[in-house]
Amino acid sequence: MANNYAAVLYGPSDLRIEKLPMPEINDNEVLIKIDCCGICGSDLKIYSTGKCGLVNLTEPVILGHEGAGVVVKMGSKVAGLAVGDRVAIEPTQPCRSCELCRCGRYNLCYDPNYCSTPGSPGNLCQYYKHVADYCHKIPDNLSMEEGAAVQPLAIAIHACNRAGVKIGSTLVVLGAGPIGVLCAMTARAMGATKILLTDVVESRLKTAKKLGADHTLLVKKEYSDEEVVARITDTLGTAPDITVDACGFASAQRVAMMVTRSGGTVLVVGIGAESVQVPLTGALLREVDVRGAYRLLNSYPQALAAVSSGAIDLKSFITHHFPLQKSKEAMEFAKTGEPMKIIIHM
Repeated sequence: MANNYAAVLYGPSDLRIEKLPMPEINDNEVLIKIDCCGICGSDLKIYSTGKCGLVNLTEPVILGHEGAGVVVKMGSKVAGLAVGDRVAIEPTQPCRSCELCRCGRYNLCYDPNYCSTPGSPGNLCQYYKHVADYCHKIPDNLSMEEGAAVQPLAIAIHACNRAGVKIGSTLVVLGAGPIGVLCAMTARAMGATKILLTDVVESRLKTAKKLGADHTLLVKKEYSDEEVVARITDTLGTAPDITVDACGFASAQRVAMMVTRSGGTVLVVGIGAESVQVPLTGALLREVDVRGAYRLLNSYPQALAAVSSGAIDLKSFITHHFPLQKSKEAMEFAKTGEPMKIIIHM
């Protein structure tokens, strides 16, 4: 009998490698031998604080929701997959019956069973079960690591869809972490012509420049919101059509509402504090649309197709690798802000 070791989070910074029973699948599920799994900013938040956005750690949970692996067993009602298929795991398992699922917005499901949240194990394990129709075949020309990294790309695609990025868009992305950089790469592939990324870490801006930003701006602690706005518009030569907050800081959300052109769009994808003070009235009087993007929606097939066709290059986005046994070290390293995308191998 094969072993099933997993990285289980018990509380803030309390991550343990444990041997768990083999999952039992039902008729609509597949058993996957996980090959690798990426670390996400939300993993990091829940690892560091025990909470992230609407999710609170109320019981031990297996971390990870950027998994890729091989199907080793199938339920009797599964169609469209075969044992031996390499799959990227879309981390949700929505209820399919609530009003939001029924109208096609399954990312807002009231009972989403999203990987690595209480009651829904994550992918940092050797064997994992998932509903078959949220497992996507990985194209032959993609590596397993790219298959895992498709998850944050699918989030970026959903964010850019929500923001209305189109040919000729001028875009500012606040935060050059993985999601921010992927939003810039996605916007470029969707036709955005001027892209500026900001961050407080110089090394991330260097990576962003290599991966598709036209301009970067290092935001220093002593800058006021007004100064950041002025530096962005000076660098771009114009106010942006769209500003994406990919870091979740209150200062970024304030800057987004101030810098976006009248009639433009602010898109918030970074998960911030529960309540934030922002200059909303000024933005609304200029008819700036303020929108959120939550997780992902119907964007896995788009993401896999974009990487397979060469429209988006994920290879250069993946920067560091760790074995499962060193998951805690990987989390601590991710906290430094130095890596772009860490992949953990089982």
